[in-house]
Amino acid sequence: MDFDFSDDQEQLRDAVRKWVDKAYNFDRRRAIVAAGGFDRAAYGEMAELGLTGLYVSEENGGMGMGPTEAMVTMEELGRGIVIEPLTQTLIASATLQTHAPAALQAAWLPRMASGEAIVVLAYQERGARYQLDRCAAQAIESGSAWTVSGTKSLVAVGDQADAYLLPATVNNQIALFLVERNASGVNTQAYITQDGSRAAEVVLHQASAQLVTLNGLSALEEAVDIGMACACAEAVGVMDKTLAITVDYMNTRKQFGVAIASFQALRHRVADMKMQLELGRSMSYYASLKLSAPKEERRRAMARAKYQLGVSMRFVGQQAVQLHGGIAVTDEYIVSHYFKKLTQLDMAFGDTLHQLGEVSARMQDSAGVFA
Repeated sequence: MDFDFSDDQEQLRDAVRKWVDKAYNFDRRRAIVAAGGFDRAAYGEMAELGLTGLYVSEENGGMGMGPTEAMVTMEELGRGIVIEPLTQTLIASATLQTHAPAALQAAWLPRMASGEAIVVLAYQERGARYQLDRCAAQAIESGSAWTVSGTKSLVAVGDQADAYLLPATVNNQIALFLVERNASGVNTQAYITQDGSRAAEVVLHQASAQLVTLNGLSALEEAVDIGMACACAEAVGVMDKTLAITVDYMNTRKQFGVAIASFQALRHRVADMKMQLELGRSMSYYASLKLSAPKEERRRAMARAKYQLGVSMRFVGQQAVQLHGGIAVTDEYIVSHYFKKLTQLDMAFGDTLHQLGEVSARMQDSAGVFA
């Protein structure tokens, strides 16, 4: 199998990397975190690069690209620990394009592609513990109109987004709806997450909603799988930069008159970090390539990839902290922010322990043990 990237994909990588290096340095990121964890201007710059329209068809003003281009982009954004929610935009645009009625697509996809509108996935609820088929939010149809009531947690930029894609129960089955943030009955409470990004609790009380699809569980599973593939790719970028920072530190930090990079025991630990990075990279490729596979194969692949990335992120992050010493946990030093990002990515879309359970269950099902 050919794993070489095309010229267009390499040009995309180069463009994103240049933007991250020149326009999204550590000082700007710290200022964004201090200001609340989200910057519309930075998001607009990503839109100017075409990143917000990666999954949007050309007919709707996007670039009409696919999972490989998204993976390349998220790796580079991970290197800069960019906190603006591009993953959410990719999830929402792909989901709307695949499942929404034509009128809903026409109303939102061009605005999303241009960066004018931000739509995020609001699916987590307290007590659900990553189980997508557990949904307490309720939807009611009155004539041709829908309303939704419920509470969604950890919604990315929940108080800043223009609309939410969210699941709600209809006649004992899960449907997917689009709810605008400024709709009557929508209230938000924002906060900063561990990695410095912005999230919110979103409370809906008979909020006006637009139906995306009544087959909501299947659409939600696809959406979360896209999110997992993006998280895996982003984690590769974060680990890659974490390793580079650690090696640079070891080449400059001296002990007993020599750089600590010359100590064989420490060199072995760096080699182990590199091995875990490459294991994670290969599974990120695997996840992106499997996004178009049949449902069971796709879901199994995502769980496997996210599990391995969780193991790799924990190892790389912890080794980086240990090799740096106390400086690595200070807010002033950059590697602490990479460590926080790795920790949060591990929790996104199902943590390592959850994914291990998913892998085990799906392997048993595929073998017919519990079928």
